[in-house]
Amino acid sequence: MPALTFPLSRDLLSSSSSSSSSCFSSSQLPDSTATSRISPNFQTHPSTIVCLEDDDISCHGGQGDEKTADEQMEELYNRHEYGGISRSKISSSTSSASTFALPPVADPATFCRANFGVGYGTDGHQDVKFAKGTTTLSFKFNGGIIVAVDSRSTMGSYVSSGTVKKVIEINPYLLGTMAGGAADCSYWERQLGMDCRLYELRNRERISVAAASKLLANTVSRYRGYGLSMGTMVTGWDKTGPQLYYVDDDGTRLHGHLFSVGSGSTYAYGILDTFYRKDLSVDEAIDLGKRAIYHATHRDAYSGGVINVYHVQPTGWVKVFSDDMNVLHEQYQEEKASAMQEM
Repeated sequence: MPALTFPLSRDLLSSSSSSSSSCFSSSQLPDSTATSRISPNFQTHPSTIVCLEDDDISCHGGQGDEKTADEQMEELYNRHEYGGISRSKISSSTSSASTFALPPVADPATFCRANFGVGYGTDGHQDVKFAKGTTTLSFKFNGGIIVAVDSRSTMGSYVSSGTVKKVIEINPYLLGTMAGGAADCSYWERQLGMDCRLYELRNRERISVAAASKLLANTVSRYRGYGLSMGTMVTGWDKTGPQLYYVDDDGTRLHGHLFSVGSGSTYAYGILDTFYRKDLSVDEAIDLGKRAIYHATHRDAYSGGVINVYHVQPTGWVKVFSDDMNVLHEQYQEEKASAMQEM
């Protein structure tokens, strides 16, 4: 008989414990070593599929210190939830560097949703609130792709940094942007860079932009509801030409030609919708990216600092501009004054 494969949950365990056809023997429950052998991700995520061999399932009618079916089900659930570590040892145990730490509570997903909501208007009741702010944009044109970002990092009204690098250079042909939680975006996009390099080594060719964005979407979708805050763009040049994708923390993945993400995106979209054309020259496209970010930083208090602009070409990406937004402010004010005098 083949092994049973099922998602482990309290509902499943309670329904299984009431069944008289089969039960779990406490002496045959897999220890932490066996658990890792059965499923590599057993300790990393509560939605992990658990595979149990026939030897792990038995019906017994013995007497003595055998546990009841309900106690056995609860123990199996706890083994799954805490990776084979007892609750009393959670605080003192050290996990492997390759595991993803979860809150030591009965239901990590519910705990995260209740205490680490990241949507606007959904965290008012929380002691810890996500106060985000940024402006990032990217668009395709005949000469490639322009990626433009600001560099301000904020926590509400507090400006924690003005020199954050919001463009992640995944490889010489791929770029990713950061909007939302800086730690989430930085960690997972750097992880994506490692995955792309492994793909290149295994297949002896560069990964496509579509495949790279799909890897990121699949990764973050596993942690949907766990408090990640990400609104990223993955862009680059592959065999099919310039490609642009939007990926967020829900695992949403959109293919398009123009995106802007962040608290200042509405101001950036106003400039992009007015002046964007497919047949822009390279200089015009770079200027459009700078102007869109500038106007967003001028109107949005949570955006500002240095404006960085990248140009993605067939030979890879090139950083074409980096300067303080106040320099552009003076330049654009002079242009505005000259235009008013000519009228």
